Formats: sequence, structure tokens, C-alpha cells
Amino acid sequence: QERELKAAADSVLSEVRKKQADTKRMMDILRALEKLRKLRKEAAGRKGVCPPPSADEAFESQVESLKTLLKNRTELYEAEERALRVMLEGEQEEERKREMEKKQKKEREKLLQQKREIDSKLFGDPDEFPLADLLQPFREYYLQAEHSVAALIQIRHEWDQYLVPADHPEGSCIPPGWVLPSLPTNDTWATAVR
Repeated sequence: QERELKAAADSVLSEVRKKQADTKRMMDILRALEKLRKLRKEAAGRKGVCPPPSADEAFESQVESLKTLLKNRTELYEAEERALRVMLEGEQEEERKREMEKKQKKEREKLLQQKREIDSKLFGDPDEFPLADLLQPFREYYLQAEHSVAALIQIRHEWDQYLVPADHPEGSCIPPGWVLPSLPTNDTWATAVR
């Protein structure tokens, strides 16, 4: 349907351009007639034949009315052309948007496929091992901020505790270097660390 509309607009645009070319050709013919009349009048004047002034006035009025008509048609065709160009540009803009949306959809699908491949390499094939059921509580915990504003605010509050100066009473700042683990407090823990 869009292609048909574009084809119709293109055909109308070509018709308008043809009409503009015809109008320009008519204007050139009118100028040539004026020039021919002037040359014939001069030739007749050299022979001693002078047309009456009423003939000159009639010719001039006819030429002026034709010029006005052609000027009006030219303006009309230019307005039509501008309207068609705006319509075609709008269609092209919509087409670009659709192409961009398709491209973004393909990119999302590609990223989702890559994520699935990485998950299957890390955690195994989900068909063989129903990992989704086991990881569902963890997934819900880590994605809760995407579904709830209250959860997002709570998570931000917890993170913001670390974005304060070191002497703040309700939080501590993020350490500037590596955080070294403390020494094991009992023998069982010591065996696990080794």
C-alpha cells in the first residue's frame, strides 16, 4: 500500500513537472511572439506601413492576460509540487522510522540470542537442566527494581549509603582501594580459605 501511494505520488509529481515544463515552453513561445511582432513592426515601419495604435494595445493586452494566466498556473504547479514533496518527505521519514525500528528489533533479538548462548555455556542447556526454575527467586530479586518503584527507591537508598563522606552517621563511603579480607576467625573457616 505504501509503495502504491509512493508510486502514485511520483506519477502525480512527474505530471506536475510536465505541466511546469509546458508552461515554461508556452512562456518562451509568448516571448518569441513578442519579439517576432517587434521585428515585423520595425520591418513594416521601414517600408512605410504603420499599424494603428489600437492593434498594438490589443496585442499588448492579450500578451499581458496570457502572461498573467501562465504566471498563475506556474504558481499553482509550484504549490502542487511543494505539497507533493512534503508528502513524499513525510512518507520517506516514516519509512526511515520503520527501517530503524526493524534494525533495533533485529539488534535486540541478536543480543537476546547472544545472552541465551552465554547462559547456556555458563549454566548448561535450559532444556536439559531446568535452571530457570532454580534461579527464578534470584532473578526476581535482581530485577525487582524494573517492576516496582518502591523496590527501586529501596535499592537506591541502600546504594546511596555508600555515596556519603566517611564521617556520615548513616553510611560509610566506598573504600578508595582494594578491600582485603580479614583473617579467618576459626579453624574451620581457615581450612575453607586455603
